[in-house]
Amino acid sequence: MRGAGIGAHSNCESRGHRSSRTTLPIVGRVLACSASVLAIAVLVAVLVGVLGDGGPAPPLPGIGRPPRAGDPFAYAPAREAVFEARAAAGSANVLFAKSPGGVLATAARVAGFRRLIDAAAAGSGVDPGTLEAIVFVESAGRPDVIAGTDPSAAAGLTQILAQTGQALLGMHIDLVRSRQLTRSIDDAYARGEAGLLARLQRARAKVDDRFDPRKALAATVRYLQLARGRLGRSDLAVVSYHMGIGNLLRVFGDYDGGGSVPYAQLYFDTAPGHHATAYDLLSGFGDDSSLYYWRVLEARTIMDLYRSNRVALIRLAALQGAAPSDAEVLHPPDRTPSFGDPDALSAAYADRTLLPLPANVARLGLAYDPGIGSLAPRLGAPAALYRGLRPPVLDLLVELAARVRALSHGSAPLTVAGAVTDARYQQLLGAGDPLASTGWSFQIARRYASRAQALALQAMLDRLQALNLIAWTRAPATIEVTVASDAARVIVDGP
Repeated sequence: MRGAGIGAHSNCESRGHRSSRTTLPIVGRVLACSASVLAIAVLVAVLVGVLGDGGPAPPLPGIGRPPRAGDPFAYAPAREAVFEARAAAGSANVLFAKSPGGVLATAARVAGFRRLIDAAAAGSGVDPGTLEAIVFVESAGRPDVIAGTDPSAAAGLTQILAQTGQALLGMHIDLVRSRQLTRSIDDAYARGEAGLLARLQRARAKVDDRFDPRKALAATVRYLQLARGRLGRSDLAVVSYHMGIGNLLRVFGDYDGGGSVPYAQLYFDTAPGHHATAYDLLSGFGDDSSLYYWRVLEARTIMDLYRSNRVALIRLAALQGAAPSDAEVLHPPDRTPSFGDPDALSAAYADRTLLPLPANVARLGLAYDPGIGSLAPRLGAPAALYRGLRPPVLDLLVELAARVRALSHGSAPLTVAGAVTDARYQQLLGAGDPLASTGWSFQIARRYASRAQALALQAMLDRLQALNLIAWTRAPATIEVTVASDAARVIVDGP
């Protein structure tokens, strides 16, 4: 991991020659050679040894080289599958966090409909694995669920709106009777009358096709066939299942005048500074519509693991459930070394596992909160020990700052509010943030010079998460960003 960060320096020149890559959105040509490539201009970056008072010597800050022109994250058509896989992994946490009863219980419910799914998809050109994943995302395998209290809303195994079912898909939906039965079902459920509840649910399925799993699946297949005919691609048909055909066509109209391209290209080749109108429209839809396709892809992966490697799925579920992001998936605690005390930090600087935060902050678009490491004297250590990060994390931090500057058209810095700590420092804080003692995460203060800067940071966080290069969470005063171990390589070579 350390080698990836330091080795990035020697490859910076080559990135300027990758002219075949599409210029990515989220940046102008302000960017980026890696910051792990932090060149030490005038001083040795680390002093090893012991101060006269017995405390570890602080690392001396180096001079970080600013990013160069170019975009390491640009969409490359030949790597469509890689972009899709990264986006699916980066968007996965919500499936684990919100699956009723947990992701394994949801997978078990969904798997119970596989025979009906295969029958519905047979001969249609719709992939049964994709149809199964839609069931996972839409209803978590619950055929009687309604999005709200009124059955005019999305309902049933594949969450079809009453209006869509009636007007577009030819479904029999007696909405008046469906509402009456839904009220009776709610009453029976509240009284715990299981037998009556089952009878009422069967009666509702006879007057509202959306609650009949076989008919709901058949209607969803019809929709996907219709959408594929209108949009020209199966991936776009799936996107439109949540976003709507008309909305997706509007995005394409703003992107390239209406021609269809892979969804990965549409998503990764739009941003505030590139195809901005299409980006604003795509990112402005409610319910995370722009992320729907990635979640369907991840749901398919979950179902594959459920059948082929349940032990791996159980482990993945535990890692996803340990935090409100997929930070522990990027760095599983049982496989990620952490620092126990100031001496461990000092040794890490000595062997360049950690690098100090660079001194030329103004040029890099960064500022450092003076409170970083403020508790160090209580450990007999200099505050400077707590002002460093692993090389790939520094790479990402410098890239992030440069891109936020470019997008916001301003010079105000991002303020780093926290960097590496150790277990003893965490005890002083009274905090339980084990990733902070690994050097793989940093905190950005939620203090912005302008709304433009705040929006630019949000756009970058969303994009980097979609590339599975970071996991991030929002606290009242800070945003904590955990960086993937392959960030330095991606910054040099692209995703």
